Amino acid sequence: MSATELPTEDTREMLRDSLRGFLGQQWRTDTMNRGPCPDEIAAIWDKLVGQGVASLGSDPGMGGLREILVTMAELGRAACPAPMWSAALANLALAGSQAEASVDLLSRLHAGAARIAFSPGAFDPGRATGAIEVTNGRASGLLRFVEAAGSCSHLLVPLSPSTFALVAMDASGVRCEPTRAMGAWGFYEVRLNAAPVDVIEIEVRAVDDLLRTGKLALMARAYGAARRAFELAVDYAKERRQFGQPIGKFQAIQHKLANCFILLEGVRLIVDHAAELHDRNDLNWRYFADCAASFSGEALRRVSLETQHTFGAIGYAEEHEAPLHFKRVHLDTIALGGSAYARLGIASFLLDDGGAELPQYDLGPAGNALREQVRQWLEENWSGERKAVFDARPFAKREFDADFALDIGRTGWIGLGWPKQFGGQARSPLEQIAFIETMERSEAPRIGAAIQANALMMFGTPEQQKKYLPEILRGEAMHGMGYSEPQAGSDLAALRTSAKRDDDHWVINGQKIWTTTWWGKYMFLAARTDKDAKPPHAGISMFIVPMSAPGISIHPATTMYDGSFANIFYDNVRIPHDNLVGEVNGGWKVLTGALAFERGLVGGGIVLKVAHAFEQLRRHIMATESDRPALANDPIVRDRMAVLASEIEVGRQLMMHCAELAADAVTPPEYGAISKVFSSELMERFGEAALDILGTRAALSEQMPDAIDNGRFEQNLRHSLMWVISIGTNEIQRNLIAQRALGLPR
Repeated sequence: MSATELPTEDTREMLRDSLRGFLGQQWRTDTMNRGPCPDEIAAIWDKLVGQGVASLGSDPGMGGLREILVTMAELGRAACPAPMWSAALANLALAGSQAEASVDLLSRLHAGAARIAFSPGAFDPGRATGAIEVTNGRASGLLRFVEAAGSCSHLLVPLSPSTFALVAMDASGVRCEPTRAMGAWGFYEVRLNAAPVDVIEIEVRAVDDLLRTGKLALMARAYGAARRAFELAVDYAKERRQFGQPIGKFQAIQHKLANCFILLEGVRLIVDHAAELHDRNDLNWRYFADCAASFSGEALRRVSLETQHTFGAIGYAEEHEAPLHFKRVHLDTIALGGSAYARLGIASFLLDDGGAELPQYDLGPAGNALREQVRQWLEENWSGERKAVFDARPFAKREFDADFALDIGRTGWIGLGWPKQFGGQARSPLEQIAFIETMERSEAPRIGAAIQANALMMFGTPEQQKKYLPEILRGEAMHGMGYSEPQAGSDLAALRTSAKRDDDHWVINGQKIWTTTWWGKYMFLAARTDKDAKPPHAGISMFIVPMSAPGISIHPATTMYDGSFANIFYDNVRIPHDNLVGEVNGGWKVLTGALAFERGLVGGGIVLKVAHAFEQLRRHIMATESDRPALANDPIVRDRMAVLASEIEVGRQLMMHCAELAADAVTPPEYGAISKVFSSELMERFGEAALDILGTRAALSEQMPDAIDNGRFEQNLRHSLMWVISIGTNEIQRNLIAQRALGLPR
């Protein structure tokens, strides 16, 4: 189906707003606390039918899985157990069937004349649901955990991929008893004893696929519940006072809630992505659905727990709304085999029958074309002996290659996203992702000076732009970042390096540490120009310092990941006044503006590194050795790989979301921070997992005999620590998320 035939995001937003308002007026969240309420559920469903949700899934043009998920999320938010899940599965299972029984059932469902309870029966991978048998038009058996059965008129159960049993709930031989689970009402145990049944024949379809969509719908409802409880907790943290101030001001609470927000955004994006692929009939939708279920199950339960922790004792009072959502989250995320069963599907996709690579994302016509163009260029210019010689170098000598940078400079790709007025190509964020991804897959060395170029384009003078930007664009000049000092790491406002005006020059004195690109042609340096400024960051200015200037003393050091940085001393270093970037004492704006612009793509760059390393790991565990089977056959390894794959997809979704925001020229810094925090910590988790899976041999470092991939995996782990700390530590990023995205007090 073409994109124009599917409902739009505006349509889904209207549906979301309409349902939220409707449920807020028509349903009390505490209804189910009074016990089984079949009449109330039947009544709210009849009203929801009038809102048009009963037909979602029966006609993609009128609403497909994405619209079903919107509805389920709003029901979860309202703690409303209306039988939408069953109605949606009935629509998806029977849509298009010309069988008279199917047409009649769906017609009555959409008109509100029938309310359907769906049970997966023997097809439930959780194995606790029970099953029925049909003989001579009579059904017998026991079904557990049947949602809202007490308020429904019909029960629908798959018997085979092409047959469904339809039972009238008021027929003889049907007994329905309410079940309390997780302390909540809503499930029923349905016992059939030779109950009359209609068998509905349809085209052969995969019941597994139907249950995948069902699991996505449950994850959406759990997301709605978790999100509502989280929002209540954030509001509570702003108001609840302890020790004379709101608890939301405590860093422990801020970081706890920032972590929850990161997880919730990951769930929201990956669940919707899987549903979008389903509605577009993309072949990879099953893989992404399994990734969504794997990640969401664990993430939403973690959010649910942390929400309760934030509320403290008030949160486990039954009259509070939060316990309702806690119960909903846990019931929905363990259903249909839970996360563990979803991981089986991921592992099968990646490791069975020769395995499959992580699916490439559709980056649009321009992005896909550029990805192929860059791949071909690298095949011609960065392969064979040239690349082999480079790869044989120690890691410290593989951070940069001057000749390669000049070659790339001739393509203009260093300025891929720059505005054309500065010599760039004004390519979209998706095209920039295509370039970064392809460079990473080819293990090409770093190029450009993105943060410094952004600063110059935003704050530089025309003369500075004319002088420095072409050098960067041609691959001729690298710029280091002279920010951190012994007493000013994350707290850059505390920096002490000074710059004093002397006629038409500035004289710089001080020390910078942990400077990685110390060997570059220039240093983009932050210095104090007003020691008495209040607040301190108001007295900082930014300068471009040629590294050939007299008075600079460089003391290189080796990093723990075999790279290098330097301690750099500036002793009466004189630079022209024109090397000031931005206004005097306006350096904080330059520094933070450039970092915020870049941070949205930093997380994407990190997760693409992890994705590439994952592919290398996947190939290793699939390889067989003469004396032992492939690691891919180990169930523990398979589960670990599935967890990593689902987290990589969440990281890629956060990357894509940042790209979408950037395309609209509105990238809130907190969203770049979310991507950076998640992806950098994923890089650490991946590094640890790779060593666990591959064992001691993977700990052999580069240049050592028998080292796996010249020490790739252990070196990746050591390198991952830098990404967690650089461009603002993740603790600082969590503060940013809590204060900017959630509005918690500073």
